[in-house]
Amino acid sequence: MSLHPNRRAKLRFARSAPVTPYRLSLTTLVLSLQAGGVFAQSGDSPAPAAPAAAAAAELPAVTVRASSDDETATGPVHGFVAKRSATATKTDTPVMETPQSITVITRDRMEAQGAQTVQQAIGYSAGVYAGPFGNDARGDWGRFRGTEFTQYRDGLLNQVGFYNNVRPDVYALERIDVLRGPSSMLFGQGAVGGILNLVSKRPQAEAAREIGVQFGNYNRKQVQADLTGPLDADGKWLYRLVALARDSDTQVDYVQDNRYLLAPSLTWRPTQDTSLTLLANFQRDVSGTSVGFFPWRGTLYPNPGGQIPDHLFISEPGFDRYTAEQQSVGYEFQHKFNDTVTVRQNLRYSHSSVDYRSIYARFNDANRGWVPGSNTLMNRTVYVNQPTLNSFAVDTQAQTNFRTGPVQHTLLTGVDYQHAEITGTTGVGGSAAPLDVFNPVYGNFTPPGTRSLNPATQAQTGLYVQDQLAWNKWLLMLGLRYDWSRAAQDNTPSASRDDSELTKRAGLMYRSDIGLNPYVSYSESFQGLAGFNKANQAFKPLRGSQWEAGIKYQPPGKNATLTIAAFDMREKNRKTAGVVNGIPDSVQVGEARTRGIEVEALASLTNRLDLIATYTYLDARVIDGTPAEVGKKLASTPSNMASLWANYRFKLFGIPGFVAGGGLRYVGPSYDGNDQNRVGGVTLYDAMIAYDHGPLRVALNANNLFDKQFLTTCLARGDCYFGARRTVVGTVTYRF
Repeated sequence: MSLHPNRRAKLRFARSAPVTPYRLSLTTLVLSLQAGGVFAQSGDSPAPAAPAAAAAAELPAVTVRASSDDETATGPVHGFVAKRSATATKTDTPVMETPQSITVITRDRMEAQGAQTVQQAIGYSAGVYAGPFGNDARGDWGRFRGTEFTQYRDGLLNQVGFYNNVRPDVYALERIDVLRGPSSMLFGQGAVGGILNLVSKRPQAEAAREIGVQFGNYNRKQVQADLTGPLDADGKWLYRLVALARDSDTQVDYVQDNRYLLAPSLTWRPTQDTSLTLLANFQRDVSGTSVGFFPWRGTLYPNPGGQIPDHLFISEPGFDRYTAEQQSVGYEFQHKFNDTVTVRQNLRYSHSSVDYRSIYARFNDANRGWVPGSNTLMNRTVYVNQPTLNSFAVDTQAQTNFRTGPVQHTLLTGVDYQHAEITGTTGVGGSAAPLDVFNPVYGNFTPPGTRSLNPATQAQTGLYVQDQLAWNKWLLMLGLRYDWSRAAQDNTPSASRDDSELTKRAGLMYRSDIGLNPYVSYSESFQGLAGFNKANQAFKPLRGSQWEAGIKYQPPGKNATLTIAAFDMREKNRKTAGVVNGIPDSVQVGEARTRGIEVEALASLTNRLDLIATYTYLDARVIDGTPAEVGKKLASTPSNMASLWANYRFKLFGIPGFVAGGGLRYVGPSYDGNDQNRVGGVTLYDAMIAYDHGPLRVALNANNLFDKQFLTTCLARGDCYFGARRTVVGTVTYRF
């Protein structure tokens, strides 16, 4: 297979680090006793150890670029088309043999498109509405198939609640996996929309180093470095160090986007069957209120005094901040006992803290934010929250490969555990005078006092079993999981819950000789709801289910894929207004349904051309609830979305290494949840040009090339969100 002559050539290695190397535990040893006999190993075996020093002395050094046969579920990928992923199965499985819709966003793709955030990186994916809440510096938001997703990192839960952690940096990521639809059978409780799994960069076997600088509009200045390679002659010890420092403003006045990141990792491979990788992340983000929660009038609708500027800072300089810090450490261990049994364990502990102080538009009062009788003065609300999050997660697995007659089995059994505790302080009182949105004069506010938050904990233990069966050209996937979860908050019964849930999954696929693989699948999810109704009955968890049917096509011998999926996804037990024992109360009779079609084509062809083309149609609405709700479209869910991207490598005046590319993203109209406050559709254009040859890469990326001012969504509660304006970033990278 020919390889792309791009900047990643130095970072694609003869042998990647072993696939998803997890750690050993006594639980896994017990689970592994299920195996019987010695059978053929599936394609996710660890990479062989480096040759001995003596052999290295006798043979000349040979640099071998990774091919598709060397690709693993967590390692580097050439171009835009990944062959393997573990997010959908927790085993290293070909994407073409996974009976569920999944997109892998590769490192090459992120760099070609100049993605500065995870939210930007997922913007060219089918079924994904990236950034429905606009230019929000506090996190990466999106909708998968019209509803929320759950964020993971390296297969472990990464987001617990909101506004209590740092924002992951794309420079520290090798790939981003987008798994669409309910996924509780493997991960436990989570949103019905699916899983966003961020895959960290890991140590590699071949030495590669780069340093780079970035400059852009909004005074963006960034330095970055990525260093990896062996520490000893035998290649048993590998290291990686990713570092970054940024000083930047944003499109909103007085709001910064500063960051310091250090992500070291270390791999020990004593044999070809054993691998231990230590992963750490130390990060500090300094930002502020980039979303103002501005009211309908002045954003969506005309305001006699003029429209609210999208650069307006509605808070107070010197008081406002969103400062987040994180220290996380963990490991991945894998040991292959024989050709039948492999055990893995993945563990992480994380400590994070946030100092969040903001003043925002009082969009939900009777006057929808505006001072009565005024078209220039905006009422404001003071908010302070300073949480500390301590989280621990561990996932222990045993994989057994065996046959029963003509049927090949990849049997996965596992147990995972999550525990998170949130403490800290929150604001009490405080006030801010109205602000003239066209001539702001700051300084007239009273900071709030603070009180301690009632400590809150969340814990989950899950047992799961999954079998991937192969017979002739047929593939069958079956899975079952049982979870025990608990959430509690001191002195707050309404925030407590206990859930025990069984979730299921099944998928069937046919592998044809021409690369056309039709499939059908069913999956479930659950997500706990805290609190009780007035009859003191605990709320039941939200339950999600999905039927999906589609085809995956890869032309023989071509580095290209086409996925077409049709689905019916439902979420039950939604709370709605009702009557319990003759008393008005919340009842759980609500149900939402999303039906849709997704088309996604990816290609990296002839060492020159990379392509992305997607189309999404969604019919997302409430089908059960109060008469006022039934039939309404889900909020912030466009019915139609599409995207197209292409970049091409060429010579200029006989000089190789030039790359030019561009794309467009279309997001159709959406509504506020009550079929009102329609936000019109928008088409945005992106572009890039680069020189990438030898040790040097120089690139210029522009997002929202024509600087379109637009709204991403407006909500029934009264607020609207501005989209991101044009960003232009130049990057110079030197490899050595």
